[in-house]
Amino acid sequence: MKAYMQRMGRSLMLPVAVLPAASLLVGIANWIVGMGVSNAGTTFLTNAGLAILNHLALLFAVGLALGMSKDKDGSAALAGLVAYLVPQTVLDPTSVQSLLGLKDIADVNTAFNSMGNNVFVGIIAGLTAAAMYNRFSNVKLPMALSFFSGKRLVPIMSALGMLVISGILLFIWPSVYDVLVSFGKMISGLGFVGAGLYGFFNRLLIPTGLHHALNSVFWFDVAGINDIGNFLAGQQALDNGTAIIGQTGMYQAGFFPVMMFGLPAGAFAIYQCARPEKKKVTASLMVAAAFASFFTGVTEPLEFSFMFVAWPLYVIHAIFTGLSLAVSAFFHWTAGFAFSAGFVDYFLSLKNPVANQPLMLVVQGLVFAAIYYFGFRFAIQKFNLMTPGREEGTGEETPDIATSDDKFAALASQIYAALGGASNVTAIDNCTTRLRLQVKDTGVIDQGKIKATGVPGVKVIDGTNIQVIVGTEVQFVADEMTKLHGGAAAKSAQPSVTAVKTETVVEGPVTQDVFAVANGQLIPITEVSDDVFAEKMMGDGYAVLPTTGEIFSPISGTIVNIFPTKHAVGIKTDSGIEVLLHMGINTVDLKGEPFTLYIEEGQRVGRGQLIALVDLEALQVSGKQSDMVVVFTNGDKVQQLEIQAKRNVKANEPIGKVTNKG
Repeated sequence: MKAYMQRMGRSLMLPVAVLPAASLLVGIANWIVGMGVSNAGTTFLTNAGLAILNHLALLFAVGLALGMSKDKDGSAALAGLVAYLVPQTVLDPTSVQSLLGLKDIADVNTAFNSMGNNVFVGIIAGLTAAAMYNRFSNVKLPMALSFFSGKRLVPIMSALGMLVISGILLFIWPSVYDVLVSFGKMISGLGFVGAGLYGFFNRLLIPTGLHHALNSVFWFDVAGINDIGNFLAGQQALDNGTAIIGQTGMYQAGFFPVMMFGLPAGAFAIYQCARPEKKKVTASLMVAAAFASFFTGVTEPLEFSFMFVAWPLYVIHAIFTGLSLAVSAFFHWTAGFAFSAGFVDYFLSLKNPVANQPLMLVVQGLVFAAIYYFGFRFAIQKFNLMTPGREEGTGEETPDIATSDDKFAALASQIYAALGGASNVTAIDNCTTRLRLQVKDTGVIDQGKIKATGVPGVKVIDGTNIQVIVGTEVQFVADEMTKLHGGAAAKSAQPSVTAVKTETVVEGPVTQDVFAVANGQLIPITEVSDDVFAEKMMGDGYAVLPTTGEIFSPISGTIVNIFPTKHAVGIKTDSGIEVLLHMGINTVDLKGEPFTLYIEEGQRVGRGQLIALVDLEALQVSGKQSDMVVVFTNGDKVQQLEIQAKRNVKANEPIGKVTNKG
């Protein structure tokens, strides 16, 4: 579950990254309008920003579907769009009226008014689409339905899945919404304590989209409060005809110290707690998100950066928000907003006649900046929360390069030249952060020139394999290097069709290194907790009892088959040895749920290449053994297998050798 939530948080970064720009467009437009200037230009800016902010749920659906899919395929994003459109249409008020047989659209529960941009629904749609892609993208239907096989089946299954979910929401969503409205009406009579409770639940409910229920009670005229409407109209609350100073705006004012000061200070704490090698990337995200929060009051870029990957921190944020609203309500310091609680609306509210001591909100904001900074920093370090920049992994990071295609090309050109160019490079591949390169001779490589480009590291594996650690933008560098290599190969190629071969012809015995597939304990195959493997019915091999879920290729070769349930992968080496990687015992029963694969049939892989992520907790819960078994299935090709087992190993560590018969 922890790994799943971290993947979910990382996947959200794609749609979240666009929000600061959108919020700034709206903020600038509001600023100009507040100065008394309203024209086509301000309308243009406002609508440009709202085009994004008003479709946040859709962005999340597409972004999550893409990011959570096993191979980041574009068809998963399409499925996310389809999955989102189903509830948006089915649960539209006019549709609900027809489905429930209501005479008047006014009879439709107001809960369905928020379905047009409901973040919760968007998240569910994205996760559903990703799950459908991971499950059905390789399914082959009978011949009569073969057109709909594979990736074409994914949007169909996503639509069906969300149709079921929409049917459930049709009946349970109004009840949940009504309960929250009733709860909001109850706490509205608790004075400053009620304001604090409202602030707490306002933030806490944002991931579900149900904060709209509370907002309708306090900000609008559902319960006679209408805090935003009264503030913008300059109307003080009255008690028997006497104005109550500091009443109007009490459910808005406390957000200003949080959004203008608290959250930016929390962003600074997140940056300081990032790993040294990841601070540059973390800083770029935090600065943009913090500025959007301060200037416009759009907090989603910042909140969603840690909402899922470090949810305890988000609960702390909700508590701090509640505390801020309680403090401002207690002292009757008020200000209001038309858009959100950023500097733009704060500045404009200074001219509002019902604003009460709004400058004190700045003082409160400075205090809350300290509360957020020290509170966030303590929680992150004390509980080892995986905020941006602290993610578990190799610690590799993108160097200070590559902000344009030209720079990617320049970096690729420098590395390619240092490798020896076309005369030495034989194969180019990459994983999530590394270039995985095969060369004729690593001895002729100029490592100094490669390191001089600013990449974090270079790792020579053996005489023909080398890895260059580039970082999260490695794909762009790999693409440019492939272009260089393809062009060089074209110039030097002989005009003969037979010059291109699909397999390497091996003459004589070939010895290859065998590598550990995971971190854990290496054991002989005879100790695997399955008789078929232990008695070598399928061939000789070994196993690793893993301590982490990252699974790597034990040998270089070609992926020849992937079982539909994703628990087993077949690899064939260039020398003809067939290798079966079987992840767990009897895990075929789990129908692929604990496995995320990063490979596909026909793909070339290098030994040590990340090929799968296994949810070990899910295996344990389901009662399955986690043995990662490697079997050399065509024993007639294997002359000798040397493995020294019964010891702890690290992933990608050489553990022995295998020799073919030639």
